Amino acid sequence: MTKNSRTARPFTGKHITLILVSFFGVVIAVNVLMARLATDTFGGVVVENSYVASQQFNGWLKEASAEQALGWKADIARDEQGRAAITLRDSKGSAIAAAKVSAVAEHPLGQRPETDLTLHELAPGTYAAPLEAGRWRLRVMVQAEGKVWRAVGEVL
Repeated sequence: MTKNSRTARPFTGKHITLILVSFFGVVIAVNVLMARLATDTFGGVVVENSYVASQQFNGWLKEASAEQALGWKADIARDEQGRAAITLRDSKGSAIAAAKVSAVAEHPLGQRPETDLTLHELAPGTYAAPLEAGRWRLRVMVQAEGKVWRAVGEVL
């Protein structure tokens, strides 16, 4: 029978101190990293005054319901020339002849200023406007047949 030459060392206060300091050091480091990433990528204020926005909320819901009832669809992409292109179709798939199509291009992370676009008709139901290269979120507003319709889409 051989005896193990290693003896167990006692667990001391130094050991528990090292474990606790290491654990909380990792937790604090991760929190600092996440807070830094969150503040660096925040695009800005969603609404200026949340109370005023809450008072307008039901009106926004009615507008959204009316727009959804139209059944219009928008395909938002870049065309071959690099322009922002929007194809508008009604619920039957027919092209929509709009009186005015405009859009606001905003950078998803707010790192570039918003750009107002006025889109011009290229073909029935197809509208385009020059747009700087990059990833953009377009908020489109269409005025056609005496109605207003809005859509949001990404352009890469």
